[in-house]
Amino acid sequence: MDIGFIGLGSMGSAMAANLVKAGHDVRVWNRSPEAARAIAGATPVGAPRDAFRGDAVLTMLADDAAVRAVVLDSGVLPAAPKGLVHVMMATISIALVDDLAAAHRTAGVAYVAAPVFGRPPAAAAAQLNIVAAGDPEAIARVQPLLDVLGTRTWRLGDEPRRANAAKLAGNMMLALAIEAMAEATSLTEGYGVSSADFLDIVTNTVFASPAYKSYGANIAAGSYEPAGFKLRLGLKDVNLAIAAAAANGTVLPAADLVRHHFMAGIDQGLGEKDWSALAEVAHRRAGLAR
Repeated sequence: MDIGFIGLGSMGSAMAANLVKAGHDVRVWNRSPEAARAIAGATPVGAPRDAFRGDAVLTMLADDAAVRAVVLDSGVLPAAPKGLVHVMMATISIALVDDLAAAHRTAGVAYVAAPVFGRPPAAAAAQLNIVAAGDPEAIARVQPLLDVLGTRTWRLGDEPRRANAAKLAGNMMLALAIEAMAEATSLTEGYGVSSADFLDIVTNTVFASPAYKSYGANIAAGSYEPAGFKLRLGLKDVNLAIAAAAANGTVLPAADLVRHHFMAGIDQGLGEKDWSALAEVAHRRAGLAR
């Protein structure tokens, strides 16, 4: 397929490279041109509009501000060819999803929301889990691309906002899992049971799940670099979940609590570390030196 790819951070770079390896013609654009030049076999382009053509364009941008600037404010949609499918794979707000869906309808461009679960190693190994929602025909057209990027696509219907609601809820659960381990190890360390010993028990018994094992290993070692997902981005996603809940009258008291702990982590200089460094906030609060 003839596709564009916009947003070449640690996730996007791996995803674009996998599409090239699968034999697709891939045009790439990034704010930093050197990131585009680093994708072997891809064709760097000079502007987002050059990526918004062909069969499909995939975007993996950092946040709402970047998406608005690149997709809504740049004028790429009115100039895009009819029949193009835009696959938005970033974690963004529900409000922005609705704005994007409306703008795409006006421009006659198909819009598919397809945020992903998985960190950069999973992206590199093409083992992402993709949550997709939008026009079923549009999803079917880009399914071969999604199959290259992930192990499974979970379809949630024809309203794009559903995919993003599921992604925000999932990231909120990960944040709460980290908070649970942070508080639990604060308790055990206070009684002489190390984080490593306690987490070895629970991640091999009652919480033997990938998230607990992965982030538990970080907490047990007190090692939060390199960041698979930065703490400041965790705060962003928890804030998005809380905003989405407020929009339909849902209350998320645990998410509100963990938001304050993320904010404390940023105040303590942990914003660029892996978000499992949230444990440091709990341990410091408990007076535990690391």
